[in-house]
Amino acid sequence: MFEPRTDGTAAPTTGYRRCVSADPSPRAVEVRRSARRRRTVSAYREGERTVVLIPARMSEAEEKRWVGVMLDKLAAQETKRTLGDAELTERAERLSEQYFGSRARPRSVRWVTNQNTRWGSCTPAEGSIRLSHRLQGMPEYVVDYVLLHELAHLLVPGHGARFWQLLEAYPKTERARGYLEGVVAAERLPAPTAPAPAIPSSVPAARDE
Repeated sequence: MFEPRTDGTAAPTTGYRRCVSADPSPRAVEVRRSARRRRTVSAYREGERTVVLIPARMSEAEEKRWVGVMLDKLAAQETKRTLGDAELTERAERLSEQYFGSRARPRSVRWVTNQNTRWGSCTPAEGSIRLSHRLQGMPEYVVDYVLLHELAHLLVPGHGARFWQLLEAYPKTERARGYLEGVVAAERLPAPTAPAPAIPSSVPAARDE
């Protein structure tokens, strides 16, 4: 479960070991580990810094991944803007032109609220693409990746080598997939012992066909 805080208030520091992580953004990032923290990952703004709170048991690789996920979550909260269906269609057309030479031509692109186990779906015969509403508010590069994933299905139905070769053209494919995997992993964390504010996140998503 995530507990991003954007009100600028400081969290208790008792029991935390402080360390500074590599900063992937202009704002400094401070990672605080706690032996008491076992089930949650949190982040909030503190002046010009972003503070990320993680369990002490996490490895350096896990720390790096969670810092990236939490920075993206905070940024999405602060610049949240939901594209309408018309804007989503225009975005898909631009992405198709940029990465697929306009070969993928969807007839419709829209948000849906009935996709709880996948981020998006595509019906090639109809040329229709549907994105889960759970993506709304996530970073733009993540939404773009899911759009490209579904656009690629208009050209290649399955998930074979040709399909993934198409997505290699998008430079943020691995970053977006890592972000979505982080969201899924967050959902699988045990619930905290006490109620805590959390931002909306997705249930585990299976790859769409």
